[in-house]
Amino acid sequence: MKKSVIKKIGMVMSVGAVAMMFAGCTAAKTSSKGNPQTGDTIKIGENMELSGAAGGYGNQMKQGIKMAVDEINAKGGISVNGKKKKIDLKVKDNKTSTTTSASVAAQFVNNDKVNAIVGTATTNAGTAQIPNITKAAVPAISPSATDPNFTLQKNGKVQPYVFRACYQNNFQGGTAAKFISNTLKAKKVAVLYDNSTDYGTGLAKAFKKSFKGQIVDTQAYTEGDKDFKAILTSFKNKKVNAIFVPGYYSEVGLIVKQAREAGINVPIVGTDGMADPKLAQIAGNNNAHNVYYTTPFSTKASQSNPVAKKFMATYKAKYHAEAPTFSALAYDSVYMIKKAIEEEKSADSVKIAEGLAKIKNFDGVTGSITVNKHHDPEKPIAIEQLTNGKVSKTYQIK
Repeated sequence: MKKSVIKKIGMVMSVGAVAMMFAGCTAAKTSSKGNPQTGDTIKIGENMELSGAAGGYGNQMKQGIKMAVDEINAKGGISVNGKKKKIDLKVKDNKTSTTTSASVAAQFVNNDKVNAIVGTATTNAGTAQIPNITKAAVPAISPSATDPNFTLQKNGKVQPYVFRACYQNNFQGGTAAKFISNTLKAKKVAVLYDNSTDYGTGLAKAFKKSFKGQIVDTQAYTEGDKDFKAILTSFKNKKVNAIFVPGYYSEVGLIVKQAREAGINVPIVGTDGMADPKLAQIAGNNNAHNVYYTTPFSTKASQSNPVAKKFMATYKAKYHAEAPTFSALAYDSVYMIKKAIEEEKSADSVKIAEGLAKIKNFDGVTGSITVNKHHDPEKPIAIEQLTNGKVSKTYQIK
């Protein structure tokens, strides 16, 4: 073999070795877990129902998220190892669609390279994004997904990148059952639930499991239904002492209206899906009486909480309305991410997830929050009573 040929082969091998070295570096970088924090900002994605059936909730959450981000950025940002980094908020509408929610999550983690996600509002949309955020190792905190299994894998182990700022259904349903028995003293109860969502079916199941009195009838409706007169008449004929209605304000408002118009004045009790001023608007203020719902945030009960008091004043000045529950939950979600970053001294997505799992006694708008082993918050719960469309009383439940 000629010397020149040997030299050429050596050059080719050297080039190949260099190429392999760079390829190895690239592969190592690509296989690294999670999205690192880069540059002078921390990227947070907002995967939210801004239109569609849950658009009312999503837009309230958008307001709470914006308030929190604006406050944090106005103070220079989040402290990471002594350096302040502002939040770069990316907002996308999942349109209350599971398919769109999954797509939004993929865009956030793969294209925008976000470090964390706030959202979704609903359990179904939130569940749809789990495969994409888990693969990318980017945590998401839902302000209001309540299905008990939302944060759990099928084998019962916790989803490592899934968190929430609200109660799960078993806690809400059980609290409502005890309240109806112990406070309202109702013995005969009818259940009317939304069977088109995990929210409604889960709460109905939890309530029925916990209620110690007699459940005389159980009926279901579907999202978008308008006429509940026949069902309510059957409840009236059975002489029920109370009606448990786990669902969203859009249908529950109509149920309250039609019940009162039918002369049914027994207590109507529900959960946080009713915690919206639109409930009374749909039902009519005169009909929205003797109505109760569980909530993680009460404007009356929160007057003694300095964090909540400041939030409510700021919200009213900015939006010229009373702060709703879902804005408060979303606001807390952003500050929980801030807390996780500062405690871990890192805004890398994996470290944020680790920080969220360690949160204890965090002073939020919705109370003192400790994240348990299932990534659920342990926090206070209240029940609000509506009289003539306004919150007239708050029951603190222990």
